[in-house]
Amino acid sequence: MSVEWAALQDAAAAVATMAGLAREHVSPEIRNFPAIIRDVGGLPLELAEESIADIGAMMRPGLTALLAVRARGQDAAAPALTLWQEYQHARTALLALMPQYSTHGPRRAVG
Repeated sequence: MSVEWAALQDAAAAVATMAGLAREHVSPEIRNFPAIIRDVGGLPLELAEESIADIGAMMRPGLTALLAVRARGQDAAAPALTLWQEYQHARTALLALMPQYSTHGPRRAVG
């Protein structure tokens, strides 16, 4: 899941750039999401895995379409902004699966 999550973050950064937005600061909550949700396990983990796949299914064709628009020399800022906003909504819902205490990062085994 970590690889898919990182790929989504990269795709989102590309979309944000095409939308003319400043590079987003990646919070510890976002960066550590895969490790934290693995620690939580159970249904939240299953929902996270499905949601990441769903967001990827939205982002892949959207990013491909934006690249095609730009390849034709057209401005992709407006559709990129729309895709960015959809991504933000989906990511916010996904991050809500984490318990509140989790912003400190994943649990680590001591020893």
